[in-house]
Amino acid sequence: MSLENLLSTRYSTRAFIDKPVEEELLKSLFATAQRSASNCNVQPWQTCVVSGETKDRLKAKFVALLMGGGKPNPDFNWLPKYEGHHRERQFGSANALYSSLGIAREDKQARQMAMLRNWQFFDAPHAVFFTMDKYLDIMGAVDLGIYAQTLSLLLHENGIASCMQGALGQFPDPVREVLKLPTERGILFGMSFGYADNDAPANETRTDRAPLDTAVAFFD
Repeated sequence: MSLENLLSTRYSTRAFIDKPVEEELLKSLFATAQRSASNCNVQPWQTCVVSGETKDRLKAKFVALLMGGGKPNPDFNWLPKYEGHHRERQFGSANALYSSLGIAREDKQARQMAMLRNWQFFDAPHAVFFTMDKYLDIMGAVDLGIYAQTLSLLLHENGIASCMQGALGQFPDPVREVLKLPTERGILFGMSFGYADNDAPANETRTDRAPLDTAVAFFD
């Protein structure tokens, strides 16, 4: 499959079948992702893949925390709020998902339960947390983004679906506790992955992209 085809067919998957990815295939794909570009070849990513009982423990802790009224305390700066057309695109993305799920705009409880699915990993058999030393700040975040995109496309090339989730970086304490991460390590974001449930309404969600002339300027 060409890179162009991978980019045009990949979408954020929010429902998965109960089928784990073979361990050898997983290790092979993550090994290939090590070839990702990074500033000065720093390779700052410290990648944590959770499956099985470990994933289930994290899921239970996340749900208990949120149902108990826990507030986000991310390791990195999540303070900026989207404005202007960025805000419009955010609303458009949410509307596309809730429309697929048949959730009305005024049904706040149903929307909250749909949001909670992030911390249940959408029932995916695997999830990955992208972490790095906190001092690396924005340059490390750039490198982690490159790495995560590479990994996502490698997974898609092998028929494995995924969903990037900023939500998985909002509550780092359960992750740090369960995975026994040092305090100097920060959790930036995460991604759930596995084999897609092609019959699930959530997986009918699609979003559009901005026109080229609004995103790229060419200078001669």
